[in-house]
Order: sequence, then C-alpha cells, then structure tokens
Amino acid sequence: MMTLKQLSMKLEAVPASTSWYLADLGEARGKQELFTKQSPQRLKVLKEHALIESAVSSNRIEGITIDQSRIRTVIFGKAHLGDRDEEEVRGYRNALKLIHEQSAKLPVSEDTILKLHRLTRGDIWDAGKYKDKDGDIIEKYPDGRERVRFKTVSAVNTPAFMAELIDLWNSGLYERWAQPLILLAAFNLDFLCIHPFRDGNGRVSRLLLLLQLYHLGYEVGRYIGIERIIEQSKDRYYETLEQSSGGWHKGEHDPWPYINYVLFTLKTAYQEFEGRVGQLKSPKGAKTEMIITAIEKTLGPFRIADIQRECPGVSVDMIRNILKKLRGLGKVRCLGRGQTAQWQKVVGGNR
Repeated sequence: MMTLKQLSMKLEAVPASTSWYLADLGEARGKQELFTKQSPQRLKVLKEHALIESAVSSNRIEGITIDQSRIRTVIFGKAHLGDRDEEEVRGYRNALKLIHEQSAKLPVSEDTILKLHRLTRGDIWDAGKYKDKDGDIIEKYPDGRERVRFKTVSAVNTPAFMAELIDLWNSGLYERWAQPLILLAAFNLDFLCIHPFRDGNGRVSRLLLLLQLYHLGYEVGRYIGIERIIEQSKDRYYETLEQSSGGWHKGEHDPWPYINYVLFTLKTAYQEFEGRVGQLKSPKGAKTEMIITAIEKTLGPFRIADIQRECPGVSVDMIRNILKKLRGLGKVRCLGRGQTAQWQKVVGGNR
C-alpha cells in the first residue's frame, strides 16, 4: 500500500510514456462496445480460448503445468483430476468463472481476496488464509546460489497492511488521486510487495487485476488471456517488479516501471482483441486463425508441440491439418519426419 500512499499525498508529473498508454487504452475502451456487439457468435470461441489461456498460463508462470492432452478435460470437464497441478488449474478456472459471471457483485475486499485464494489453492491447509510465517521472495540461480530479491511484509503485520491497501484503493477511486488505471497498477504492485499468502500470490494478483478491470469498464480479459501475455513477457514482468519494489518499505520506490508494464500488458491485450475480432470469419474459423497466428509469430524452426503450447485446447490433429494445408500452399516446410519433426516458415511465403 506504499504506492497508493505515495499517490494519495502528491501525484508528481505522470511520465509521458504512461500518458501515451492511458490515451491508447481510453480509445480501446471506447471501441470495446462496438467490437463486443458486432458479432456475438464470433466471440464465443475467443471466450473459451481466453479461459484456457488464462488458467494454463497463470499457473505455468508459477511452475505448475499439466499435460496438453488433459487441458480441455481439466478446464471444461467434470472428470476426476489426476494430480495437485490439475487441481490448481481447475481451481483457477473456477475463480475466473466467478469473476466473469459475477464481477459486479464482487467488491475488492478481504473476503473476496481470501475467496479467490481459496479457489486457486484447492484442498490445502492454508487455502484462503494469510501467511502465518514470514517468507521473503528468494531468487535461485542455476549454480545453487540464492539471494533475497525482496523482503515481504511480516506475517504479523499482513492483516493490517491488507486492510489499509483496500481502504486506500477505495479512497483513491472516490477522491480521484490519479487516473483509475494508474491506481489499479499501483494496487497490484502493493499487493505483490505485501505478499500476503504463503503461496499463490502471483495468481491472486492476476485475478484481482481482472476483477478491477471489470469494475473500471475494461472487459478485454473476457476475450484475451491477459495472463498469457504476462507469461510471454515474464522477463519484463519480473524486471519491472524488481525495479519498482526497491525502497518500497520506506515509500522511496519508483512505481512507474511496473505501472507502465501493466498498462503495456493491457494495451497488448486490446490490440490482439481488435485484431482477432477483425480476422474471425466464423466460429469454425477462429481456432484456425489462432493456429496460423501462432505459426506467424515463430522465429526459426518449430515443432507441433510449440504451436499447441501457444494454442492450448486445440488438438494436435487440427494443427497437423493446418500445417499440411500451409505446406501445400508453399508457406511452410517440414524439416523431418515423425511427431517431433521440426517445421519452418518459407521466407517470402504469403498467407
């Protein structure tokens, strides 16, 4: 809550880069209704795909992965879950569903935060409970060395810090200390610095981001997996988080690198949303477009598994069929044989 405290006392000049992001996001929000009403049927596949992307990516950032062949069963099915990782992915799905369907009834409160944590952590002893022991953020190096990257708020002070964070969020919106998206990013930074749970802080922070976006009228997270964009830029995510958390406890930190990262993520999501809505020809063609887009983003050789990772929930057979058609058109070529064969875009090939 040290960032929101900074903003409550005196907002210095907003960096030019931040102003540019805010202007772009204001324009994107203005177009949002046009896109969401243009063709509801086109958006059905995007919603389904975003749910998969969000649940899989947010957990994968934390090192929690499930088998590609099980993704649709875990996200949409009711079958027995195979292990702890599958339980956490489905729990995140349940939390997303709650936010997508009931955001207007979910205030930013301690009860909501604890509920989201309980959903994402599943059947574990401290689900829905603040940490009871101090725990700093430790960075581990490949050679076995470790360092304290950030000293979090102590367990004994966590409840008071969380209560103040929520009070500051509500006061900031009411008193208009800053543009609401700046307050949103500031809240996110403060939450991560407090680190209120033993585990699951990153996932809850991303769920709160989605909930607060809904409250502010930004609904892109319903159609684009914001968590997937964060995963794809996670080096920048961790870098800006470290830049902005230095000096946080004394209120001497620079929040703008992280604030700009959050705004960059939202802008990227809106750009993808507008692009995908414009590209989709029909619900049947939506997944095809996603596969082709994933292929176009590749640099150098790639495998079918790489494309499936970018398009969770899309079957291997469908990816193979698209690759076969593109090869027939001279747009890609296969570099080997078998399931692990590599593929490559043909230089100069046109879609």
